[in-house]
Amino acid sequence: MAEQVEISSLDLRYEGFRMKSPGAEKALLVSIMEKGIRDPLQGVDTKEVRILLDGFKRLRCAQRLGIAMVPYASMGTDEVLGIIELIRISNAKSLSILEQARFVDELKSVHKMSTAEIAVLLERSKAWVSVRSGIIHEMSDYVLDQIFKGRFPIYVYMYTLRPFMRINGVQVDDVNGFVRSVSGKNLSIRAIGLLANGYFRGPEALREQIKNGNITWALGRLKESHTIPSGCSQMESAMIRDLEILSKYMQRVSAKTKNPQYKTNAFFAQANLLTGGILRQTDAFLKSIRAFHDRTGQA
Repeated sequence: MAEQVEISSLDLRYEGFRMKSPGAEKALLVSIMEKGIRDPLQGVDTKEVRILLDGFKRLRCAQRLGIAMVPYASMGTDEVLGIIELIRISNAKSLSILEQARFVDELKSVHKMSTAEIAVLLERSKAWVSVRSGIIHEMSDYVLDQIFKGRFPIYVYMYTLRPFMRINGVQVDDVNGFVRSVSGKNLSIRAIGLLANGYFRGPEALREQIKNGNITWALGRLKESHTIPSGCSQMESAMIRDLEILSKYMQRVSAKTKNPQYKTNAFFAQANLLTGGILRQTDAFLKSIRAFHDRTGQA
């Protein structure tokens, strides 16, 4: 049952655990201006204080509009059980994997719960809990802060930077340097992904340009390097494009196979059929690619 409470009565200790999205918050602000706050904020009512767990965007919008009272629904009186319930309903609440990870880490580090205890309460596997705990501990405080402030896209971290760190041994300081160079510049996900490839795989001179903030110049050079070389025939140009696409999607699919959020039987059935077909072609494909690589290397 929702009740009206004063914003000033809410403890916001977990605000930093939820990601900010300026675009989504702007749209929500317009909606609240027209229709008010339709979904109540949620939290737990301990003996000492009312702790907010969900509804921080709505709260910030209310503050900007000068609204002092907001609808609020209690999730109980126990902080730990409130966090558990928030994670349990995270699919409906669109809690990202990093937000889940941050709450899991809170349960382990502050409330001293074990992986097994958390898994039982969430009705999840211990591996599910361990994956989220691991994500948090492999990230620096700086990168985590930039992602949660909405200044660096989580997608690029999960599917570009994280694979670099795991496969290529990229150091945390290097990741911090890259994130610092591109955060908050309103770059597209595609542009940041292109810059990441140049930063970690390109020449040192290109990396220095990105570090120094010459983003437009660096993007121009990187886009030029992805164009078809002059003198190629139409058939050769098509082959170059196919190889670029193949390289891109090999990296993307390799990273995505590790995602623990896949769960529907329909997905598993279709994915199993497709991967089976891919595996049947693998030996012949690798043989062709090795031969082609040797042939082009002689030019």
